[in-house]
Amino acid sequence: MRIQKKTRRFVAAVAAGITLALAGVTLAALPAQAATVDTSAWYVLVNRQSAKALEVRDFSTADGGMIQQWTRNDGNWQQFKFVDSGSGWYRLQNRHSGKVLDVWGWSTADGGEIRQYTDANAANQRFKLVDSEGGRVRLVNQNSGKAVTVTDRSTADGATITQLTEKNQYNQQWELVKVGSGTTPTTPPTTPPATGLVGWASQNGGTTGGGSGATTTVTSSSALSSALSGSAPVVRVQGTISCSGMLTVASNKTVLGASGAKIVGCGLNIKNAKNVIVRNLTFDDWDDDAINIETSTNIWIDRNTFLTGYDGSVDTKRGSDYVTISWNHFDGQDKNSLVGHSDDNGSQDRGKLRVTYHHNWFDGTNQRNPRVRFGNPVHVFNNLYSSVGSYGVASTMEGGVLVEGNYFENTDDTYHLGEGSSPAGTLVARNNHFVNSSAGQTGGSVKAVTYSYTLDTASSVKSIVSAGAGAR
Repeated sequence: MRIQKKTRRFVAAVAAGITLALAGVTLAALPAQAATVDTSAWYVLVNRQSAKALEVRDFSTADGGMIQQWTRNDGNWQQFKFVDSGSGWYRLQNRHSGKVLDVWGWSTADGGEIRQYTDANAANQRFKLVDSEGGRVRLVNQNSGKAVTVTDRSTADGATITQLTEKNQYNQQWELVKVGSGTTPTTPPTTPPATGLVGWASQNGGTTGGGSGATTTVTSSSALSSALSGSAPVVRVQGTISCSGMLTVASNKTVLGASGAKIVGCGLNIKNAKNVIVRNLTFDDWDDDAINIETSTNIWIDRNTFLTGYDGSVDTKRGSDYVTISWNHFDGQDKNSLVGHSDDNGSQDRGKLRVTYHHNWFDGTNQRNPRVRFGNPVHVFNNLYSSVGSYGVASTMEGGVLVEGNYFENTDDTYHLGEGSSPAGTLVARNNHFVNSSAGQTGGSVKAVTYSYTLDTASSVKSIVSAGAGAR
């Protein structure tokens, strides 16, 4: 059928050319015909290369929310309406956020990011649909002339969407799938259900990192070190970077991994800093800590994968405060995550070290998941503990920990008071789920959590977290 269709088009084109030639008219190249869309309908856009759907990352409703690809689930965050701008140009409006696709910063360069923004009917928000084979289309921006593209031809969930010179590549071709009512699908989406920042990092003015600032992409250890300590608001790590020691991270910065990004051998030192986000990186074989948070506030460690290294995966200490550690996959580390480094540091730590751990996967880790000194309240909710070795959570030395809605599986010591030479803190546990595990030791009271949050049913946490935690 496809061969016949191309043959018919070829014959028609030849016939038209002969007719025009006979009429003495010069034949000029015509632009590709645009597909027809129903401007009253909602569509899911499925990429030809990856078979993944275009979506708004993390269910964002904010200006500057990133656009990525993910396994299709037909959620509202994956649905778009074509809003007619006239002359064959359209804005693509997301059903969940009401924002439209936007070439960020009016970029005309290859690699310019596609994000969402309030509809201004601007040229960097208008796209023309150019036909590709099989009924698919390319989306070409009016301002840049570039096509909407899956970065690096990735087939992975979480790969970012950028613009690239239009070449009709498979990663530039999109199938428009008309969908129905747009209600939440009956099959749970693989995308994590939490929307944006939750926990202590949402307090004290919130945590925005580098926000919608310019992105600097790095591919070497020297470039990474310079960008982290310098003024670049958003640092995008691409590929595998091998390094050593601890790299200093400055304030007001987002450190974001491209799909498959990995840091091997070194760690990030967030010291005397504020308002930092670290997301979508894989850390391996670090020679100190993978991430050290020290005398810093408003820090968000989100959707990373931590393999194994010398010391802690994420340690929070020396009076740090307002920290959220969420949707990370901790895979096999021994001394995993510490809150408060010493029994003798109370003068600096009391009243601080407020940390939230939620929707993390503690997967075969051995201890400190977390171990807490002085922090009160430290909130540990909706995490998955799988085959944890020595113990899960320990509350020690004036610490106060709320452990709720977690899923413990094949973990003998789920939580307890005191650890080593450190005296007992307090711990309250509620609404947890146990499989080949049992409730641990509790005692005392814990200060109130002052932010709002939604607690997933503990029995569903395994499926939710195992599908959503970690870097993509």
